[in-house]
Amino acid sequence: MSDPTRFGAQLRSHPPERQWAIVRRLEELGFDSVWSGDHVAFNVPMHESLTVLASYAPITRRLRIGTCVYLLALRGPAVAAKMTATLDVLTGGRFIFGVGVGGEIAKEWELCGVPRGERGARVTEAIDVVRTLWRDTPATFEGRFTRFKDVSIDPKPVQRPGPPIWLGGRSEAALRRAGRQGDGWISYVVGPERYRESVARIREAAEAAGRRLDGFACAHLTFITLGRDYESARATWVRTLSRRYAQDFSGLAEKYGIIGTPDQCLERLERFREAGCTYFILDTIVDHEEQPEHLERIAAEILPRLAPR
Repeated sequence: MSDPTRFGAQLRSHPPERQWAIVRRLEELGFDSVWSGDHVAFNVPMHESLTVLASYAPITRRLRIGTCVYLLALRGPAVAAKMTATLDVLTGGRFIFGVGVGGEIAKEWELCGVPRGERGARVTEAIDVVRTLWRDTPATFEGRFTRFKDVSIDPKPVQRPGPPIWLGGRSEAALRRAGRQGDGWISYVVGPERYRESVARIREAAEAAGRRLDGFACAHLTFITLGRDYESARATWVRTLSRRYAQDFSGLAEKYGIIGTPDQCLERLERFREAGCTYFILDTIVDHEEQPEHLERIAAEILPRLAPR
């Protein structure tokens, strides 16, 4: 599970022309990927993830695009398989399907008519459904939530047998799912030591399932705020995330934040890399209109210093 360190950027939802300008600039700046979060209903405005990612296809040539992470249990897996296969075709095989369980917003599950208590089981099965439909012509599946016989979705994804599926989460169930089913893992709101322990748990789950983890991606959704000093950056980090998630993040900054001057942020990022992280998905925790400027600073002051091993 060792690869060169790579960097993606997770974007907010901006007006269309501004959104596309940021994406074009990310490709110029040398980022490896661009990502969209995913909710049907959320505390702040958010575009539908696969739709907005599809809009990047004609304006990029190199960037990979991904969901971080798609709440698969909220959708029918056959429709998700069709949409993601199309997205992979539109991008010429540049799609990464980040998948998670979610559940922090109970009303979202009520809205979509999905029992919240079934979300883990639904995701586990839906991953197999999606892969079956990506791969087989015709396809047959017999599961708890989904059953079909001799059907096919076409065109198939460009990536064969399908786009990589990176599992998100930090619970024991999420780590087992990543080890048993994932092509990668995306952590969030963990510290470096827990990250190291989680990578070991994923390996254990993979070994128990008889899987090899060659090419497995170890990623981290990185809540980062650069500032002139730690205190001002911390204030921005706490205010922004508390508003986004409708809860108080003041007690979490020291434990989970990548906060402060470039040197302070680099020290923390290096600890994650030593713990096994090879892919940082950088979520800039700043005021909405400051995201483009913040990404420019990260490209100039962070990426060149962290990229070489």
